[in-house]
Amino acid sequence: GFRKRKHDNFPHGQRREEKENVNPSSALMTSFKSFQLELDTRHDKYERLVKLSRDITIESKRTIFLLHRFTSAPNGEEILNESEVKLDAVRRKIKQVAQELIGEDMYQFHRAISPGLQEYIEAVSFQYFIKTRSLISVEEINKQLIFTGEEREETTNTTSNSHDKQPHTWSLKVTPVDYLLGVADLTGELMRLCISSVGNGDIDTPFELSQFLRQIYDGFTFIGNTGPYEVSKKLYTLKQSLAKVENACYTLKVRGSEIPKHMLADVFSTKTELIDQEESLS
Repeated sequence: GFRKRKHDNFPHGQRREEKENVNPSSALMTSFKSFQLELDTRHDKYERLVKLSRDITIESKRTIFLLHRFTSAPNGEEILNESEVKLDAVRRKIKQVAQELIGEDMYQFHRAISPGLQEYIEAVSFQYFIKTRSLISVEEINKQLIFTGEEREETTNTTSNSHDKQPHTWSLKVTPVDYLLGVADLTGELMRLCISSVGNGDIDTPFELSQFLRQIYDGFTFIGNTGPYEVSKKLYTLKQSLAKVENACYTLKVRGSEIPKHMLADVFSTKTELIDQEESLS
């Protein structure tokens, strides 16, 4: 026959009586209640960080879309100033993240904030490249993520005044992995910048972008498979972006004089679609 389960030896009524006889003020129940409170608090904080990361991602994407208008805008300085205002708003969101992580181990909540930080790095590095034609360093990014403010002390005195405000500093350091992933995503935006520049008649920017992307690709190849899985996975996308930019430079060098400038962007778009189809088949 079937073996009798262990809990079948205890009548249902007896288990209910034992449950009712549990002392809620015992040391064991007090410990479990404290564990429950700690887990609920940590879960709520994790959800708040996920929402902040989502807001950071959305605002960073809007900044990137704005910066793509730089090549076609009559006044590029206005675009850069507007992008700086948007990035300041993103940094205020990151400040809230830093405040949430006070006294916490950031790596316990890293999965919640990593997508937003990567998108912010992509946006700020894109703006930095448009300004200086170089790559922003992780140290420069971390300098921008040091915030100062006033923190009100919690006192029981009802007659509090302005003297109970004290200056406080918050900071959030970008991890090397997030920095590398953000830079890898930047290459896709630079590839789009190359195509739009050619469409506007700028034939010098593609060659600058080709050299810049080649340097980034060489740097990533030094990491190879020794780095995190996410970095090695994005290396393939980086190689695609580099191939499209180099193909644009090749077309400009060989057939640039044959194709009218207003048709160059269409030619490049068609060629990039063919490259995507060949790589998907392979």
